[in-house]
Amino acid sequence: MEIKKEKAILAGLAADVMPQNERSTETSMEELAALVETAGGEAVAYVLQSRPTPDPRTFLGEGKVEEMKELVWTHGCDFAVIDNEISPSQMRVLSEELGVRVLDRSGLILDIFAQRAQTREGQLQVELAQYEYLLPRLTGMWQHLVRQTASGGSSPIGTRGPGETQLETDRRHIRRKIQKLREELEEVRRVRSTQRRLREKNGMPVVALVGYTNAGKSTLLNCLTDAGIPANDRLFDTLDTTTRRLAVSETQEVLLSDTVGFIRKLPHHLVEAFKATLEELSYADIILHVIDLPNPDWEEQAHIVDELIAELGAAETPCIRVYNKCDVFSGELPHGENIVCISAKTGEGAAELLKTLSVLLESGKKRARLLIPYTDNAAFEALRRDGALVTSDYRENGIYVDAVIRPELWPRVRDYETTE
Repeated sequence: MEIKKEKAILAGLAADVMPQNERSTETSMEELAALVETAGGEAVAYVLQSRPTPDPRTFLGEGKVEEMKELVWTHGCDFAVIDNEISPSQMRVLSEELGVRVLDRSGLILDIFAQRAQTREGQLQVELAQYEYLLPRLTGMWQHLVRQTASGGSSPIGTRGPGETQLETDRRHIRRKIQKLREELEEVRRVRSTQRRLREKNGMPVVALVGYTNAGKSTLLNCLTDAGIPANDRLFDTLDTTTRRLAVSETQEVLLSDTVGFIRKLPHHLVEAFKATLEELSYADIILHVIDLPNPDWEEQAHIVDELIAELGAAETPCIRVYNKCDVFSGELPHGENIVCISAKTGEGAAELLKTLSVLLESGKKRARLLIPYTDNAAFEALRRDGALVTSDYRENGIYVDAVIRPELWPRVRDYETTE
């Protein structure tokens, strides 16, 4: 039996007072329609408004709200989605005016994340993001019970005290939940950190795949490692990090990690909540930034990803820009240092990507045999902490160490290199 898709009306606002990246455009509305489809719904119509400032009561102007009401009735819509983040009271008023459920972009993305998360870690992160999204909205949800009586208004009998009490109870409950989820995620991070130290001990470099949502990261992971991950043409298809071994050359192996796709206007608390997944980036030795070349907005998308990489503290990490879907691109292909054009679907350009990766890995870390005197225990500790100790052997004249050393640490220990 076919499940009936819920129909949605979309609305966006480009107000003069908004920062440029927060304003709705034709492109962001198309992306919103794709998000609705990913969530299992169908976008049947949209309205886009330009005005100096958002309406404090309904966010959109009265005329646009009336237009939306007509469209909801004409198409038999089940819900409405606003492309911008709106206040709880605006959400409530719009819902009353339109007679259907109202979500904003953040709420919709959270709903998709909740559907997609498979592992316990992913589910914890979604739950944390949902509670952090909900907390500031509680007041708006309880506003229908809590009225200002000082100005002469009156509350319905029986709602003066309990409404406020219930609001405070809910707030306390949610804060407790947030604290508990953060503790659980911290435990996940601790386990990850232990696994990472083991990887470093084995001298296995980490390569992280990043990119705008639907750029083809999972397809590339499958192409390079036969990972067998479902790679579908839909947004946020990957939420849980997948890591696979990849033989870059006969002598070099790496761990290749897929990450959640980025998107414009990604709610900030989602970036915060997903830092446990995305922290792979800050520990990665190399980043592969996958770019959907045939997409007319690829430059803007790449810029959004670059900003998020910087926000996650990985701006200095060596990066290869991987221009994907070159088999269906008709223009001039990008070229330059650490730029590779590929088709993850057909495998075209994969060999060149591995070659570029191998060169970058070789130019980065250095494997060396060292004899560290006992008088410089700090150098050994620095290696143990930041480098990848392959072996260490305590002898009479010092510690013999075989290590894979990061470039920034090499000047500290280069004088101890030995051929013994």
